[in-house]
Amino acid sequence: MQQLLYIETILKFSGGLVLLLLPLTACSVFGLPKPQSGLWPRLLGTVLIGIAGATYIEGATGTHGLGMAGCLVINMVAVASILTLLTFGAAGKSRRARGILALLALALLLLSFLELGQI
Repeated sequence: MQQLLYIETILKFSGGLVLLLLPLTACSVFGLPKPQSGLWPRLLGTVLIGIAGATYIEGATGTHGLGMAGCLVINMVAVASILTLLTFGAAGKSRRARGILALLALALLLLSFLELGQI
């Protein structure tokens, strides 16, 4: 079972990393519909990397289920990715879109601090 978790971790992390770093190229190579911006593939990559981190923690600690540590990893990866996208101007064209993403990042960060207190 441990080997299966590590294989899953590697696959999700590598797929997520490709989508995060090369979103439009990955869409073209895999024959997926090419979006106008790389925001959505990057967010999917972020989710996959977060899930890979949670899966790694489960495999390393032997716990069953996602748990608070896994949730914390997923949220922190999401916050880091959203803030990076906002910083580099790749998050949205409108002020409203950037504001909503900033609020989402703030909410996930606050949730992460609450989860950290439960670990």
